[in-house]
Amino acid sequence: MLRRALQPGLSRGVLGRGLGTHRGRSTLGKVEGSGGYRGSWVAPVSSYVTFRTRDPTHDGKTVGRLGEGDQNGKVSEIKKKIQSVLPRGAWNPLRDTSYLPPEHSDVVIVGGGVIGLSVAYWLKRLEKPQGAIRVLVVERDHTYSQASTALSVGGIRQQFSVPENIQLSLFSVEFLRNINEYLAVVDDPPLDIQFNPSGYLLLASEKGAAVMESNVKVQRQEGAKVCLMSPEQLRNKFPWINTEGVALASYGMEHEGWFDPWCLLQGLRRKVQSMGVLFCHGEVTRFVSSSSHTETTSGEEVTLRRIHEVHVKMDRSLEYQPVECALVINAAGAWSGQIAELAGVGKGPPGTLQGTQLPVELRKRYVYLWHCPQGPGLETPFVIDASGAYFRREGLGNNYLGGCSPTEEEEPDPGNLEVDHDFFQDKVWPPLAQRVPAFETLKVRSAWAGYYDYNTFDQNGVVGPHPLVVNMYFATGFSGHGLQQAPAVGRAVAEMVLDGHFRTINLSPFLFNRFYLGEKVQEHNII
Repeated sequence: MLRRALQPGLSRGVLGRGLGTHRGRSTLGKVEGSGGYRGSWVAPVSSYVTFRTRDPTHDGKTVGRLGEGDQNGKVSEIKKKIQSVLPRGAWNPLRDTSYLPPEHSDVVIVGGGVIGLSVAYWLKRLEKPQGAIRVLVVERDHTYSQASTALSVGGIRQQFSVPENIQLSLFSVEFLRNINEYLAVVDDPPLDIQFNPSGYLLLASEKGAAVMESNVKVQRQEGAKVCLMSPEQLRNKFPWINTEGVALASYGMEHEGWFDPWCLLQGLRRKVQSMGVLFCHGEVTRFVSSSSHTETTSGEEVTLRRIHEVHVKMDRSLEYQPVECALVINAAGAWSGQIAELAGVGKGPPGTLQGTQLPVELRKRYVYLWHCPQGPGLETPFVIDASGAYFRREGLGNNYLGGCSPTEEEEPDPGNLEVDHDFFQDKVWPPLAQRVPAFETLKVRSAWAGYYDYNTFDQNGVVGPHPLVVNMYFATGFSGHGLQQAPAVGRAVAEMVLDGHFRTINLSPFLFNRFYLGEKVQEHNII
């Protein structure tokens, strides 16, 4: 069978620092998992293809090397011989394996939502030379019926309190506003992301006014165009708002609003396929890794792991395919905690680095669509009430999307995507009808539920490598703002992989180590 060696030319970053796959004896110690590794990776030779075998009689050694022209000729001859002895010259391979993932990929990205696809895009865009890296995206839900991307309300804002979050969204909105400069594919129609720049309007009570003022100061320092509005100014600009209980408002005047998440997802997928990224419909069920032991500077003994093989279970089948890899990107969203656990993350004594888990879990959120003939008009921004309830306009027919995050005690069962309509009646409608009196007569037309990849530690993203599973990288845990930050996060992860550090935006506060050190990223504007 054909093997492809890790391409040369990656002189910097992880892929250039010897983290390629190694079959045979592990340089780090014990090899974990069933089955053994045979053979070894060899540098590619110009115009040659290396053949390998899993046949134990060959012990994994190279059994032949043919020039590309010779190989094609030999295959053609073999086909002709087989056809000559088959009835009517039929050529039917014994087994179709086209649906299987490749047996080797330099990078395996677990999760094919916008975050995973963005990582794939930036890896291919920044690679040198072109075609140097083979990237495989594994997605278990090929319909995206449960994907957070497809079920999102599609908002983007810079009204955060943490500088890194503001920078991520500023980068991403530039990407979205110029999407066809990034994601255009020859002979395919241009993307229409339907970006609506109506801004975000955040409302604060007397209790939250000081925090809002502080947040806006940070936002302006980072280049976001946000203004503060008094209740009187608010009434003048948006007369449909009841300002009772509102002490202050912040309004995004530029680069905020909402867009079509499905268009971004499909645009990224189309683009990365044109760049040579491979896709597999399946589920990652196992990692095979090697391990060694070392001590930290504080004297704590830790186990270092390196993943060599990813097992991908095919959809609706007991069959799985092992994929050898140099590194793994965990972009599995709400399921990324489970993927991290499969790789050995958090399997150690509590309170130690070895025992620190990835604190990302499934959280269910409801979105409701309602109609209100006398509701706010076309100038309506994405409104976040002081109560936490939110809404935005949907289309041109007086339809609106909205919802509210539950309290910790109200968290619904994430085991299904059923909608609790009582939650709208009890928690969403009352504060919105109080804020927008026209909503007293609204009629709910539909509703759905989606998942947050909820970071229980500080509700902010986890970006970059794991300190002990040395070739697993994270791009997860954004707790509701992953869609809007996906273009920037993808670039950040690609920079870390290729260069060994963040270049465009320094996301060091979002590294995994903060969970062990107890250093929370304090973001005040989590919705």
